[in-house]
Amino acid sequence: MKRTNRNLILTSLLGGLTILLGAFGAHTIKDLVTETALQSFETAVRYQFYHVLALLIINSIPLVSDKHTNTISYFFFAGILFFSGSIYLLTLGIPATYIWFVTPFGGVLFLLGWLYLAYSFSKSDCIKK
Repeated sequence: MKRTNRNLILTSLLGGLTILLGAFGAHTIKDLVTETALQSFETAVRYQFYHVLALLIINSIPLVSDKHTNTISYFFFAGILFFSGSIYLLTLGIPATYIWFVTPFGGVLFLLGWLYLAYSFSKSDCIKK
């Protein structure tokens, strides 16, 4: 199986997980957590959704080389895991003292993915200049 196919399969699964988590946040935990925690949870779902859409586009349309596509995908997959994943854990009651550094690290991974995408576009001949 080509790596891009694996990326698309993982992206599809993350998309489904995004829907499940959004529904969980809207219908189950809203009465169990504070308004601030619910807003954080919704932020995690939103960022996960944005990056699932970006992954779907990046892995479906040949905009840059496969190598660059995979690197960008790894940054976004890891960003979802660390950024959104840590916020989900915080919402479920994991003390912030144990994982306070994980959320910003995930944000940095997202940023690196977007910067690497910009770099890849600058090296690509797919974009008409």
